Amino acid sequence: MSEMLNGKSWKTTGAGIAAILVAVGAALSALTDNDPITTPDWAAVLAAGIAGIGLIFAKDNDKKAA
Repeated sequence: MSEMLNGKSWKTTGAGIAAILVAVGAALSALTDNDPITTPDWAAVLAAGIAGIGLIFAKDNDKKAA
């Protein structure tokens, strides 16, 4: 597993994946709730997606706790 992460922290990568999944899940929920008034907040989905991608590509596994 450590070869897959290649210098990345599994915690940071997991947080990035979770951020993307939550954003996509919220958008899908808003799209499929049969309420025409409810619309996804695409700006929030985009922001969470970009943040998630940043967390996935972060290389912070070599940092030591202060």
